Amino acid sequence: MHRYSPIPLLSALVLVAIIVTGCVTTSSASTTPTAAAPVANAGTTPPPAQLAASTQAPTTNDSSAATPIAVPQPSSDTTTPAATADPGTAIDPFAPVVNIVKQVQPSVVTVITENGLGSGIVYSADGMIVTNNHVVAGATSYTVAFASGEQVPATLVGTDPIGDVAVLKVDKTGLPAAQLGDSDRLVVGELAVAVGSPLGFQQTVTSGVVSALHRVVGATDSGGTTTVLTDLIQTDASINEGNSGGALCDGAARLVGINTLIASQSGGSVGLGFAIPANTAVQVADDIIAHRPISHPYIGVLGQTVTAGVSAHYKLAVVEGAYVTQVIPGSPAAKAGIKPGDIIVAIDGKPVKSMDDMVAAVRSHGIGDEITVTYFQGTTKKTVSLTVGEKPSSVPAQ
Repeated sequence: MHRYSPIPLLSALVLVAIIVTGCVTTSSASTTPTAAAPVANAGTTPPPAQLAASTQAPTTNDSSAATPIAVPQPSSDTTTPAATADPGTAIDPFAPVVNIVKQVQPSVVTVITENGLGSGIVYSADGMIVTNNHVVAGATSYTVAFASGEQVPATLVGTDPIGDVAVLKVDKTGLPAAQLGDSDRLVVGELAVAVGSPLGFQQTVTSGVVSALHRVVGATDSGGTTTVLTDLIQTDASINEGNSGGALCDGAARLVGINTLIASQSGGSVGLGFAIPANTAVQVADDIIAHRPISHPYIGVLGQTVTAGVSAHYKLAVVEGAYVTQVIPGSPAAKAGIKPGDIIVAIDGKPVKSMDDMVAAVRSHGIGDEITVTYFQGTTKKTVSLTVGEKPSSVPAQ
């Protein structure tokens, strides 16, 4: 488990998960340690034969006995008659979700291996399917089940264990590829719809909101190998085992994320789900399909956004920037002399107003690129040059 001790009020949320056969466990590492909480890995649902014997039929919510909501009446001191609602023009609050589902469901598939099942997304009309690496890890045979019910064999094109992305190929054309969205434009609070095969129930739809952005989740498998996923989308749309590799969509039915992990005390969904941003997944998938080396640029720092309030409280030299809470030993940042407590304010001369800006700036470069980093060390402003490195899978830093 990876822990670090940031200064008060600048603690970065880091979720640490342990991947084991059948589940993932996680704990929260902030300024106050918490008890370990199990995490459901949606890619490790038992195979269909086992599933039929181990699961119960889902329950149905009966809304017929729901108490009607009282409608306020106009006050008695007005002569204006109360408006009456026309049932024919009533607004359906779930209409956006219904429309999203109609567009998205054909593009979401179930990925079946000898080890279990997960979900996947039709990436291209010529048969490319994107899913999570942990859905296919350790498997030798792959089957893709489409929304139509058709099942076809698939071959593995390639995987990226660090980014937890994999690509399968089916011998089929004319497939309904998912409409891609821009995950960089997401805002907290907007509609999020998840589609996948939780616990083997194919084409399941859940909805919620984007709860947070740029989360960091670390996972250690049963062999002791640690993988850290960065820049994840957090959502309260219900996600369970089997959802991994499935779609997270925005209000315009565009793919904005690939559902990957949940944090849970019970092993089931409690509204803490995480998805790989679509922009990240697309870049990795394109590299896999083109058989290009997959780039994981990093400089080796963890940090937190500086705000005006925090700056005033701690009497910092600037009112915005990326406050460095940890520097990985031997990383490019460490070699350049950057230390915990420094505040990065620019990369290559472009202002860095937040930790998100710093992450985006680093990821816009390739491994081996030279960049300049401007930062404050106390009240002294410094600029250094460093070489962007390859991110090790065992650290959460950017």
